Amino acid sequence: MKAVYSIALLVSLFLISCNSEPTLQKYFVENIENKNFIALDVSPSILNVDKAKLSLQQKEALQSFEKMNVLAFKLNGTNKAQFETERAKVNLILKDKKYQQLMKFGSGKEGASVSYVGSEDHIEEFVLFANKKTTGFAVVRILGKDMNPNNIMTMLSVLKESKVDLEQLKPLQEMFKK
Repeated sequence: MKAVYSIALLVSLFLISCNSEPTLQKYFVENIENKNFIALDVSPSILNVDKAKLSLQQKEALQSFEKMNVLAFKLNGTNKAQFETERAKVNLILKDKKYQQLMKFGSGKEGASVSYVGSEDHIEEFVLFANKKTTGFAVVRILGKDMNPNNIMTMLSVLKESKVDLEQLKPLQEMFKK
């Protein structure tokens, strides 16, 4: 009986100590079915590159990239209040000390920011948050292993040389056409 009590106490302490703070991952999961959002998971295959033509540094950068999650809110005439609420939620999440801001463009009402999770040499996630008061906002999570700022810059050079498979982005393109 004493063992059961001890196990119950340990499980209770574990559950109480679980982090209930909002995270981008939770935010994505909560809004994946919301009609005002579109969610996409993009794999590295979107880059469609000839790996034989890549430099060693480019191959390393590509290997550090696992996937990209995109969540976009399309603003229309009937959801302005929800847009403001959702944008405020994302801003609040990104103010957590876990998300370290690299750069910011524009103002809080309209612009973009780039943040990361992890240490400078072992980045787990890059986050791009862009919002425009006339169209909506998008949050992009770039997930990987041991990424660093050089990997991201190298990935940009790989992007320039790639033949991006736009089929994976079609739902996002369709959303912003309407």
